[in-house]
Amino acid sequence: MEKPTTVFERDAEWAELAEYASAPMGGATLGVVSGRRRQGKTFLLDALVRAAGGFMFTATESSEADALRQFGDALGSYLREPTPIRFATWDEAVTRTFALAPHGPLPVVIDEFPFLARVSPALPSIIQRQLDPAGQRANSQVRLLLCGSALSFMGGLLSGTAPLRGRAGLELVVPTLDYRAAGRFWEIPDPRTALLVNAIVGGTPAYRHEFTRDDSPGGPEDFDAWVVRAVLNPARPLFREARYLLAEEPDLRDPALYHSVLAAISEGNTRRGAIANYLGRAPSDLNHALRILEDVGMVVREPDAFRNATGDYRIAEPLVTFYHAVMRPAWGDLERPGRAARVWPRLQATFLSKVVGPHFESVCRQWTRWEADPDVLGGYPHRVAAGTVADPVARSQHEVDVAAFGRGPDGREELLAIGEAKWNETVGVKHLHRLEHIRELLRARSGVHAESCRLMLFSGAGFTPDLTAVAVSDPTVQLIDLARLYS
Repeated sequence: MEKPTTVFERDAEWAELAEYASAPMGGATLGVVSGRRRQGKTFLLDALVRAAGGFMFTATESSEADALRQFGDALGSYLREPTPIRFATWDEAVTRTFALAPHGPLPVVIDEFPFLARVSPALPSIIQRQLDPAGQRANSQVRLLLCGSALSFMGGLLSGTAPLRGRAGLELVVPTLDYRAAGRFWEIPDPRTALLVNAIVGGTPAYRHEFTRDDSPGGPEDFDAWVVRAVLNPARPLFREARYLLAEEPDLRDPALYHSVLAAISEGNTRRGAIANYLGRAPSDLNHALRILEDVGMVVREPDAFRNATGDYRIAEPLVTFYHAVMRPAWGDLERPGRAARVWPRLQATFLSKVVGPHFESVCRQWTRWEADPDVLGGYPHRVAAGTVADPVARSQHEVDVAAFGRGPDGREELLAIGEAKWNETVGVKHLHRLEHIRELLRARSGVHAESCRLMLFSGAGFTPDLTAVAVSDPTVQLIDLARLYS
């Protein structure tokens, strides 16, 4: 099946879905599609069933009886039955659904599956029974796809002793668009403007159309005005979206605590102890909250590049970072219509330091991991992270924004490169000297093989002429600006 022109990017995801939906193998099969909200899963699956003539049902929050009625209505409409189909149980509904494709493969999508399974806990077991050899599997070529945004629930569908464990032939996660794809999606040719927008809305496709009404910054000179009219405008849905993201997660039963944890992280408290200190709690009190936030995909824990026992918690959704760092402290002013234009100028310094700076560092790590040519790094990186390096003589610590590790010919892990990222600062020779000093500290440490470690300097504001001259003559020093990040 050819991917429709209305589907942006998603080539790999479409190829997997198209292959699964049209697989000629005999018998019914099961696939699971998951991903964070607003990533276009429903749009992608709708395009698939339209292209293949399949059936799609999108569940809503309702009782079991109402869900069965809605499912019967949708199936009857698909089959063009003269009267609505009525099912008394999900056993009947699933049996009828598996009878849709006796002669050839047909995709059948149940979207928002967690809504159904929560009010009908036996539904996964009913589906499992149909997929068993004793069920309808041999007599059907239905390509069933269960889709949902509740990451913890969808992950549990196929894990442990769950009924559907071992039954799925496809387990597809639809990710957010990376920063490059997001820039193309928003149609922003200027890389500086593209990264500033990405620092607020990330790579969530829905924010481009539904949430901003196709309003995109016209260029660098229009960025501030765009923030005021599209993001900080209480009449636009993006204004309250960060709050709703938490409210939509059924596993987050104490919103105040989770908002407080996210606020602490957005303020730069990325270690467990620092978060606990910010909230006035013991670190052990936050174990459950941090684990749940990880399970629902709201935060990620990134191990320290040089100390695996420690790590930093980072918010996975840029809009949530922007809300907690910028909007939440000024919420009372921003809620009043027409105030955003006055408030935004005094929020810009916070935006640059607490939102754009950390986001730029994250983008630099993404570029190093997935986009940098191995010749630039002196090898292929299998791990890229930020880290902290102790300086015993100075009794201080140095933060390393980018550390890339690869494998040597003998299989041992080698430090390929370390890097520093500065968003709003012109990078010069002093920054290079700092990296050289850190490299010497790492070379002196046991267990770190940094003999061939290269140095990378990232900047959103450019480089000094003397540093540029050094990089021209020394290929082990790499300068990466915004144009290179986006090229």
